[in-house]
Parts: sequence; C-alpha cells; structure tokens
Amino acid sequence: MTPVHHRDDHSAELRAAAAHLGRRRFLTGTAAAAALAFSVNLPTAGVAGAAELDGRKIDEDPFTLGVASGDPRPDSVLLWTRLAPRPYEPGSGLPANRVSVRWELAHDARFTKIVKHGNADAHPEFDHSVHVDVPGLAAGRVYYFRFRAGNWISPVGRTRTAPARTAKPGSLKFAAVSCQAYHDGYFTAYGHLAKEDLDVVFHLGDYLYEYAVSAVGGSRNYTDIQLPAHFNRETTTLEDYRLRYGLYKSDADLRAAHAAHPFVVTWDDHETENNYAGDIPENDVPPEEFLLRRASAYRAYWENQPLRAPQRPQGADMRLYRRLEFGRLAQFDILDTRQYRSDQAYGDGWQTPGPESEDPSRTLTGGAQERWLLDGWKKSAATWNVVPQQVTFSQRRNLTTPDFKLSMDSWDGYSASRQRLLKGVEAAGVKNFMVLTGDVHTAYAYDIKKDWNNAASRTLGTEIVATSISSGKDGAERPSNWETFMTANPHMKFYNGRRGYVTVSLSAARARADFKTVTAVTTPGAPITTAASFVTETGHPGLTPA
Repeated sequence: MTPVHHRDDHSAELRAAAAHLGRRRFLTGTAAAAALAFSVNLPTAGVAGAAELDGRKIDEDPFTLGVASGDPRPDSVLLWTRLAPRPYEPGSGLPANRVSVRWELAHDARFTKIVKHGNADAHPEFDHSVHVDVPGLAAGRVYYFRFRAGNWISPVGRTRTAPARTAKPGSLKFAAVSCQAYHDGYFTAYGHLAKEDLDVVFHLGDYLYEYAVSAVGGSRNYTDIQLPAHFNRETTTLEDYRLRYGLYKSDADLRAAHAAHPFVVTWDDHETENNYAGDIPENDVPPEEFLLRRASAYRAYWENQPLRAPQRPQGADMRLYRRLEFGRLAQFDILDTRQYRSDQAYGDGWQTPGPESEDPSRTLTGGAQERWLLDGWKKSAATWNVVPQQVTFSQRRNLTTPDFKLSMDSWDGYSASRQRLLKGVEAAGVKNFMVLTGDVHTAYAYDIKKDWNNAASRTLGTEIVATSISSGKDGAERPSNWETFMTANPHMKFYNGRRGYVTVSLSAARARADFKTVTAVTTPGAPITTAASFVTETGHPGLTPA
C-alpha cells in the first residue's frame, strides 16, 4: 500500500504517527511511514473515497462470506458483511469502487415487520466490508437482518440485543469458542453451535492461522476442489490476510454460526503471527517489518469481524479490549493479552519458573488495560464478572515432581501480573469471578486459587477453557499427559482433548458449563456429545460435577 502524502515535507506527520504508536522500541522512519500509510489511506468521513459502482452491474453473488452481528448492547448491535463475489481472488472479484449496500432489520425472518433500514457504503479501502452500528433498538429482544447490493440479497442473520442495564434477567446462555485452523480439519462444531439457543458467542482468539494451506485444504483432503496456490504460503501482507479471511469465511458451518448468533471477538496470536509479544515478533526480523505485518493483520481483522468504529485500527495499534453488560446478571470484560504484553520469559516455551518470569514489572495486559479492568470490577453491580481472554490463567504444571515447568506464553509466565488481578478481585469484593480461555486446543475446568501451591487455599473463581474448533486435528478424549496434568494440578477438575466448544448458562443462583465435543474434524459431519458438565454456585466459587 502506497503512503499518501499531502506535502513534500511530511516529517511532522511521521513523528505524530510514531508518537501515537507508543512503542517500547525506537521506530525507524520506515516503520512510521508504514503506520502512516495505514492511517491515511482511508475513506474520508462523509465523502466518497472512490467512484461508485452500480450494484446492478455485479453479476455474481457478492454475499459469499455470509453475514454476522456482534457486540450486542441494550440499544444497539453491529451488523457486518463483506462483498466478495470471488473470495479466493485478490480484490474478491470487485473493482476498486465503492458500492452502496442497503441493510434491513426486522422483527421477523420474513421481513414483514421492518423496524430499521438504511444504506451503507462498502469501500474498497476496507475490502468492501460493511459495518453498520444500528442504534435505537429495544433491549433484550431478537432481530433479523439482511443486506442488498444491486439485485442480490444476502442470507438472513439473527441477532439479539443485550438486556437493559438495570434489568435482572433470569438467565443468560453463551458459548465460548477458539482456535479454528482451516488446514487441521472441518469446522463441524460450528454447524452444531448454529443450532444452539444462545444469547451470544465469545470467540477467544485464533480465528485464523497464518500457516500455509495446501491445494487440498490440508487435513480436509479435498478431492473435488483445488485451492489457489497463493494460500500455500504464510500470511504476511494485507492481501494475504484478506484472502485468508475469505478462505475461512467460505466455510458453511462458520457462516451458519455467525448468522445464528451475535459474536464478541478478541484475537490471540495467529491472527498475526505465532506467539508474538507486543511489538516483538516470533522470529528475528526488523521491527519495522513486523509492525507493517501487524498493521496488515489488524486491518484485515477489523475488516472481517463485526466490530464497531472505536475498534478500527490506527496503524499497527487497535483498541480491542472493551466491556459489555448484560443487565445486572453479567459483566464481560474482554481482554487483549497479546498486543501489550512483555516478551515471553526465558525464550518462551515450557520453562522452569524463576526470577525472570516472576519479575513484578512484567505484564500480560499492559498498565492501561490492567487499570481499566481493576476499575471496572470496583464499579461492577453484576452478579457475575466474566473475563473472556486468550491464554491459560490458572497454574498448569507439566510434572508432578518439583522440577515441573510452566508455559511462558500463558499467565504462568507473568505470575506477578496475574497476582495483581487476583488481588483486585478480592479488593473489589467480586464474589462470582469467571475466566473464559482459548488457545490450548483442549478443554479444561479449573478452580482459581489464591495460592496455587496450596490446594486447600481459598478458591477465588473458576476458569472455563474452551477447546479448539479444529486446531490439533481430531485430538483424544484423554491425551497422553492427562493423568500427569490432573495429578500435578489438583485445582484442575476436567481435561479433554477433543474438538468442540463450551456453553455456559448463568442465573442468579449458579453457573453451569457444558463441554461439548465432536469425535472427528478430519472428516465432515461428526455428531456432538456433552463430554462433561459442571456447576458453580453464586457466592461459593468452585466447580462440582453437574
């Protein structure tokens, strides 16, 4: 993408872009220029950034990637689609023109009772994505939505607003999902998820993977189609990431899940690059090169997710942490544990904990996000305080002996950062604390302990870890380290290595978590079963079998 300069001497603009990034490292002019390119090459508010294309001239279905909604509030919801007649091609089969798209929101799936409608521009600068923030809606009710471009009509989506902020809903049911590697198998679990009766779905990261996808779709082993060669490389450029979202969202089960439920999304690492930490890449590449890659990944992420304007990236930064309230029943504090973290201790991986990993100056959230979270708990009036985030929160020893190791990419590698949050839970008087986690491709259920080294210490909350949708291929009900992990971590109440998702039902009296798994993802159509169910009573943290 070519930077747009409005005058020959643009050093002030470069300095402003670099200052905005707030990097721990000194940015070269190249990095600042890259950030500037991503911030100025946007359509001007209220002004057409490109000539308009008459939608009637689109001669192929532009709604191949379906529809989605997200971040429900009591009076609004975000509607999303992206025009892509040919999602496997650069440019998705459309010229670099804006397209006017009509949207409709109704009380019924047949659209006989339309309550809101309007027009939005699909800009080529945003890869013809559409984000419509619909205000003035009734709290706690179901709506249906669709889009029109020319003579084409999108699939119908179903969404739901949150309850009023002062309401006390009797129940709330949500799902947690994570980690959907296209090349590892089919998104079968999403087909089952689409049939669930849910209020909202939380996606906890790794929506896509940067790794190459072969012509046969990796473990999908297609025999009737052949994917283009440009998928068979790691994503590094804006075009790469855009194409990869086109590939992933072409999956029918994923589209069905998005059409059925509003999603609340947050990323982990693979949306950009494996195990990056803030501005530090996994591999030894120049910082400006990685920041340009991060800017590309963040830009494509926003374009392809149901996110509001405040989440739109600015250069290589994107404010993704945010708070949603579901009446007085639940407050959800959605975290970003990737963008602001300190580098992994001891070179990453599983390591013996020590002074470096336990350094009080280390952070997984960054200072601003940590303060925001702690302040939010102090002000919360909700029965349940739930934290959807990415990496394992509870201590997870890999051996039963004193020479155990811990994962430096998880909260175990940032123990002081974790301890500050647990002190905040106690200081705020949070009685019903729940952490939702993805990342590890297994389902776990934990009691969150005040002292991880004392099984008899006070339980402060619960952690529910959703397994992957497909990452890790078929998996096993009991992985080879099952007995070791269960013995080494007495606060671990459940461990399952199959693919699937978890649903959580909240009420004023208790929470119930149902871990749901499929037998295989390397072949399509596997049935789903409930592998285990647990409950935790309000005011009495700790998990017991249902």
